[in-house]
Amino acid sequence: MSARFRIVALALAGTIVLGACGTKKTTSSATTAATAASCTPATLHTLSKGTLTVATDKPAYPPYFENNDPKNGKGFESAVAYAIAAKLGYPPAQVKWVTEPFDSSYAPGPKTFDFDVNEISITPVRAKAVDFSAPYFQAPQAVVVAKGSKYVNATSLADLKGALIGVQIGTTSLAAVNASIKPTKQPRVFNNSNDVVTALKEHLVDAVVVDLPTAFYLTAAQVPTAKIAGQFSAPGGDRWGALLAKNSPLTSCVTRAIGQLRASGELGQITNRWMGGASAPQLS
Repeated sequence: MSARFRIVALALAGTIVLGACGTKKTTSSATTAATAASCTPATLHTLSKGTLTVATDKPAYPPYFENNDPKNGKGFESAVAYAIAAKLGYPPAQVKWVTEPFDSSYAPGPKTFDFDVNEISITPVRAKAVDFSAPYFQAPQAVVVAKGSKYVNATSLADLKGALIGVQIGTTSLAAVNASIKPTKQPRVFNNSNDVVTALKEHLVDAVVVDLPTAFYLTAAQVPTAKIAGQFSAPGGDRWGALLAKNSPLTSCVTRAIGQLRASGELGQITNRWMGGASAPQLS
């Protein structure tokens, strides 16, 4: 379409749109008000009426939870969960925490929680069995190398090809290792995060791959002799979302709450407080 005809077409379209403009705005406002009204304790279909049930794994590690106590509001995901709850109209006294193992959270079937926060990456395969909210964080992967390992001075992903790498079952770290590092040795897969840490401590592996915030806690508190070789991006990005039962009536409301927290800057403040300030070399 030429510029001249485009101007004429836009002018005609503007004439038509002006007549309907007031109605469209009113409808949009009404829809927004209706959505807000449906995201309140009086209307939400939660597991227990008047209570928001939130799940995470046990033990719950920093920087996501402090003192292995999700209820205290300290730590990134504890703070995010309470912020979501507040946007939905639930004060801390009306938030109940339950334990849900990481690798069973995204299994098909009924849930014993309203939503789960546990560094759970949003993936197409998982999304077939459960719902995810909009993401509240995006984390790169990191390589942690044991002291004395011949890979302790690795500066690239290619340097790690011959390493025996450990990962936790059910995490996106295994896919990230296979896609980005492509090691010549089959990675060792462990049942939980404790087993991953033990494998690193006891030199059962040359290195482990975890998300970057976990790597900082691991090297600071759990295996202080280990070293972060560097970080790398997981294929497709590693975005974490609140996990809900498939077709949960709460999904849109939790996504809306996260959107409000992001727009107001509160999510950024929570992230900076608990997750900010740390970096690692980029591995490529």
